[in-house]
Order: sequence, then structure tokens, then C-alpha cells
Amino acid sequence: MRQSLFDALGGLPTFQKVHKIFYDKIYAHEWLKEFFVGHDQQVIEDRQTAFMALKMGGKVEYPGRELPLAHRHMYITRELFDLRSSILKESLQEAGVPDDLAEQWLRIDNTFFRQIVKDSMGSFYETSWKYKPRVIIPKP
Repeated sequence: MRQSLFDALGGLPTFQKVHKIFYDKIYAHEWLKEFFVGHDQQVIEDRQTAFMALKMGGKVEYPGRELPLAHRHMYITRELFDLRSSILKESLQEAGVPDDLAEQWLRIDNTFFRQIVKDSMGSFYETSWKYKPRVIIPKP
């Protein structure tokens, strides 16, 4: 039987370690932290851990919404996505994830680009909820 990426990475402890490093950086970042105002970091870490573990073959329960719904009200640009990706790459390195496994993780993470990145402000307004506050954070 072929080993899942989840198991090859070392299971939940590795995901938890990566996401702790990652969200420490995100919550300290002058721009990205603004997307998380009012959201408990541990809850976000746990949700992301479950989401990515599930996507990589872990037998875990994901308590969150699907990505398009969870990010529908946020104006996330390619620049923000790329910035987040570079912080994730740093976090994987700092957590000691081997390069080949980190590359697989990043490839999977990049598959969610189309579900969360908005092409333009116009398309964002067309697809975001009218009755939920939109999150638009200008670059500092």
C-alpha cells in the first residue's frame, strides 16, 4: 500500500508545527494580519491543519467551510496569494520539512489559487455577499 503524503510528512504533529510557525508569521505581518483581526490564531491554525491534512490523505475531520465560501467576502489578489505562499515556503523550511515533501505541499496549496484569488475588484463585487462585510485590506 502506498504511503499518503500526510503519513510521509509525519502526520498531525508536522502539520501543527508548520501551521504554528506559519500563522505566527501571518499574525505578525503588517498586511496579512489584518485579514485575521478578531479571529483566534489557535482556531485558525487548527482549521488549516485539518484542511491540509485531509487534502494530503489524513483521516481527519475538517470543521470549516469550503474555500470559496470561506474566502468569498475577502478581496485576495495574486500579490497577497504569492506573499502567503512565500511565507508558507519559509515555514515549511523552518519546520524541517524535507524539500521534496515541501514542494508537494506547496503544489497542493497552489491548487486552491482559483478558489480564493479575485481577478479584479469588479469580479469581487459581483461574487461577494452583499450582506456580509467585505474585507478589503489595502497594501500598507
